[in-house]
Amino acid sequence: MKSPVLLVAAAAAAITLAPAARAADFKSVGAAPAILYDAPSERGRKVFVAPRGMPVEVILSYGEWAKVRDVSGDLSWVEAKALDARRHVIVNVAGAKVRSAADEGSQVIFTADRGVLLELAEPISSGWLKVRHRDGQGGYIRAADVWGD
Repeated sequence: MKSPVLLVAAAAAAITLAPAARAADFKSVGAAPAILYDAPSERGRKVFVAPRGMPVEVILSYGEWAKVRDVSGDLSWVEAKALDARRHVIVNVAGAKVRSAADEGSQVIFTADRGVLLELAEPISSGWLKVRHRDGQGGYIRAADVWGD
Protein backbone atom coordinates (compact mmCIF):
# COMPACT_ATOMS: atom_id res chain seq x y z
CA MET A 1 0.00 0.00 0.00
CA LYS A 2 1.35 3.41 -0.95
CA SER A 3 1.77 6.10 1.61
CA PRO A 4 -0.85 8.92 1.56
CA VAL A 5 2.02 11.42 1.31
CA LEU A 6 3.27 9.72 -1.87
CA LEU A 7 -0.26 9.69 -3.36
CA VAL A 8 -0.71 13.41 -2.66
CA ALA A 9 2.73 14.18 -4.14
CA ALA A 10 1.92 12.13 -7.26
CA ALA A 11 -1.43 13.90 -7.68
CA ALA A 12 0.21 17.31 -7.27
CA ALA A 13 2.85 16.41 -9.86
CA ALA A 14 0.17 15.24 -12.31
CA ILE A 15 -1.74 18.50 -11.92
CA THR A 16 1.44 20.56 -12.34
CA LEU A 17 2.51 18.65 -15.44
CA ALA A 18 -0.96 18.61 -17.05
CA PRO A 19 -1.10 20.66 -20.26
CA ALA A 20 -2.60 24.10 -19.94
CA ALA A 21 -6.00 24.64 -21.51
CA ARG A 22 -5.47 25.70 -25.09
CA ALA A 23 -7.39 28.26 -27.05
CA ALA A 24 -9.59 26.92 -29.82
CA ASP A 25 -7.77 26.53 -33.13
CA PHE A 26 -10.18 27.44 -35.90
CA LYS A 27 -9.48 27.12 -39.61
CA SER A 28 -11.66 27.05 -42.71
CA VAL A 29 -12.02 24.66 -45.60
CA GLY A 30 -9.85 26.00 -48.43
CA ALA A 31 -10.67 26.94 -52.02
CA ALA A 32 -12.19 23.54 -52.86
CA PRO A 33 -14.76 21.46 -50.95
CA ALA A 34 -13.17 18.91 -48.61
CA ILE A 35 -14.21 15.36 -47.82
CA LEU A 36 -14.60 14.60 -44.13
CA TYR A 37 -13.91 11.02 -43.04
CA ASP A 38 -14.58 8.91 -39.95
CA ALA A 39 -10.88 7.98 -39.70
CA PRO A 40 -7.55 9.61 -40.66
CA SER A 41 -7.36 7.80 -44.00
CA GLU A 42 -8.88 8.00 -47.47
CA ARG A 43 -9.97 4.41 -46.79
CA GLY A 44 -12.22 5.68 -44.00
CA ARG A 45 -15.95 6.14 -44.50
CA LYS A 46 -16.81 9.47 -46.14
CA VAL A 47 -19.20 11.26 -43.79
CA PHE A 48 -19.61 14.71 -45.33
CA VAL A 49 -18.41 17.02 -48.08
CA ALA A 50 -17.56 20.33 -46.43
CA PRO A 51 -18.14 23.39 -48.63
CA ARG A 52 -15.47 25.95 -49.37
CA GLY A 53 -14.98 28.35 -46.46
CA MET A 54 -16.72 26.22 -43.83
CA PRO A 55 -15.15 26.89 -40.42
CA VAL A 56 -13.92 23.95 -38.35
CA GLU A 57 -12.23 23.68 -34.98
CA VAL A 58 -9.02 21.66 -35.18
CA ILE A 59 -9.01 19.27 -32.22
CA LEU A 60 -5.94 17.19 -33.10
CA SER A 61 -3.31 16.98 -35.82
CA TYR A 62 -2.10 13.52 -36.82
CA GLY A 63 0.48 13.52 -39.60
CA GLU A 64 -1.19 14.85 -42.73
CA TRP A 65 -4.65 14.68 -41.12
CA ALA A 66 -6.63 16.89 -38.75
CA LYS A 67 -9.45 15.83 -36.45
CA VAL A 68 -12.03 18.61 -36.60
CA ARG A 69 -15.32 19.64 -34.98
CA ASP A 70 -17.98 21.37 -37.08
CA VAL A 71 -20.67 23.86 -36.07
CA SER A 72 -23.06 21.05 -35.05
CA GLY A 73 -20.41 19.48 -32.80
CA ASP A 74 -19.72 16.46 -35.03
CA LEU A 75 -16.14 15.16 -35.10
CA SER A 76 -14.46 13.92 -38.27
CA TRP A 77 -11.11 13.78 -40.05
CA VAL A 78 -9.92 15.88 -42.97
CA GLU A 79 -6.65 16.11 -44.85
CA ALA A 80 -4.78 19.04 -43.28
CA LYS A 81 -3.86 20.41 -46.71
CA ALA A 82 -7.58 21.01 -47.37
CA LEU A 83 -7.71 23.60 -44.56
CA ASP A 84 -6.86 27.28 -44.85
CA ALA A 85 -5.72 29.71 -42.16
CA ARG A 86 -8.09 32.36 -43.61
CA ARG A 87 -10.98 32.30 -41.18
CA HIS A 88 -14.74 32.28 -41.63
CA VAL A 89 -17.58 32.21 -39.12
CA ILE A 90 -21.16 30.92 -39.35
CA VAL A 91 -24.08 32.95 -38.03
CA ASN A 92 -25.79 30.88 -35.32
CA VAL A 93 -28.80 33.10 -34.51
CA ALA A 94 -31.75 34.30 -36.54
CA GLY A 95 -31.42 37.87 -37.81
CA ALA A 96 -27.90 38.71 -36.60
CA LYS A 97 -27.20 42.40 -37.10
CA VAL A 98 -23.97 43.50 -38.75
CA ARG A 99 -23.28 47.07 -37.64
CA SER A 100 -21.11 49.97 -38.80
CA ALA A 101 -19.16 49.97 -35.51
CA ALA A 102 -18.56 47.59 -32.60
CA ASP A 103 -21.40 49.13 -30.66
CA GLU A 104 -25.00 48.01 -30.08
CA GLY A 105 -26.22 51.55 -30.85
CA SER A 106 -24.49 51.90 -34.23
CA GLN A 107 -26.23 51.72 -37.61
CA VAL A 108 -27.22 48.28 -38.93
CA ILE A 109 -25.56 47.69 -42.32
CA PHE A 110 -27.25 44.35 -42.99
CA THR A 111 -28.89 41.43 -41.24
CA ALA A 112 -27.59 37.88 -41.65
CA ASP A 113 -29.73 34.78 -41.23
CA ARG A 114 -28.72 31.66 -39.33
CA GLY A 115 -26.21 29.61 -41.35
CA VAL A 116 -24.76 32.52 -43.36
CA LEU A 117 -21.01 32.29 -43.87
CA LEU A 118 -18.99 35.46 -43.17
CA GLU A 119 -15.27 36.05 -43.60
CA LEU A 120 -13.48 37.07 -40.41
CA ALA A 121 -11.68 40.33 -41.20
CA GLU A 122 -10.34 41.04 -37.70
CA PRO A 123 -10.19 38.95 -34.53
CA ILE A 124 -12.30 39.44 -31.42
CA SER A 125 -12.26 42.87 -29.84
CA SER A 126 -14.38 43.34 -26.71
CA GLY A 127 -17.03 40.85 -27.81
CA TRP A 128 -17.23 42.00 -31.44
CA LEU A 129 -15.81 40.69 -34.72
CA LYS A 130 -15.16 42.58 -37.92
CA VAL A 131 -16.65 40.49 -40.74
CA ARG A 132 -17.23 40.68 -44.47
CA HIS A 133 -19.99 39.07 -46.53
CA ARG A 134 -19.06 37.54 -49.89
CA ASP A 135 -20.91 40.40 -51.64
CA GLY A 136 -18.35 42.83 -50.17
CA GLN A 137 -20.42 44.37 -47.39
CA GLY A 138 -18.65 44.44 -44.08
CA GLY A 139 -19.14 45.53 -40.53
CA TYR A 140 -19.15 44.35 -36.93
CA ILE A 141 -21.11 41.47 -35.43
CA ARG A 142 -21.39 40.29 -31.85
CA ALA A 143 -19.09 37.31 -31.26
CA ALA A 144 -21.94 35.55 -29.46
CA ASP A 145 -23.97 35.55 -32.71
CA VAL A 146 -21.49 33.41 -34.67
CA TRP A 147 -19.55 30.13 -34.43
CA GLY A 148 -15.96 29.71 -35.53
CA ASP A 149 -14.18 32.52 -33.79
